Amino acid sequence: MSYNKMNTFIKGADPVPKIIQGLAEKLAAEARRQSMESGYGAMTIRSVAEALGVSPGVVYNYYPSKENLAAAFILADWRESLAAMEPGPGDTPETALRAMHRELLAFLKLHGGIFRDARVSGFTSISAKYHTLLRAQLAAPIRRFCPDGFTAEFIAEAMLAWTIAGKSFEELSAPMLKLF
Repeated sequence: MSYNKMNTFIKGADPVPKIIQGLAEKLAAEARRQSMESGYGAMTIRSVAEALGVSPGVVYNYYPSKENLAAAFILADWRESLAAMEPGPGDTPETALRAMHRELLAFLKLHGGIFRDARVSGFTSISAKYHTLLRAQLAAPIRRFCPDGFTAEFIAEAMLAWTIAGKSFEELSAPMLKLF
C-alpha cells in the first residue's frame, strides 16, 4: 500500500463523531412538534432525523425506538404536571384535588391523542405496565390530607379514571371530599 493510501486509510479508520450540543432535547422537541401537528402515528424516527438534518442512526443512538423518543417529551410534560399538583402550605384537600384535576385535563389535552391514535402500536401496553406507578404518583400530593395510604391511592385512581372519562371537577369533588 502506498504512503498516501495508508495515510488516508489510517485517518479514515477512526472518524471523530459529530457532536451536536443538546441533540437529545432537540430530537424530543421535534418529535413533540410533529406529534402535535400531525399525530403520533405520523411522527417517525426518519421524519425527526430529516427535520434536524441528521441520519436516523443518530436518533437511534439517543432513543432506541419511536416509543422511547415520544416517552422523552411525554415524561417531561408529566413531571411538570406532577410539580404543579404539589400542594402548597395553605392548601386544603379541595384545592389539592382541583389542582390534580386541572393538571390531568391539561396533560390529556396535550397527549391524550397518543393513546387514542389508531396508528399507535406500543402505548397501550406501556400505559398498562405503568398504571400502578401513575396511581402512586397521583396519590403523593394528597397523602398529607388522607388518613391512610389506601385512601390516597383510591382517590388518585378515581380522579384519574373519571377525569379521563370527562367528568367535571364539580362532579368529582363532592364524593371524594367525603373521604378526607
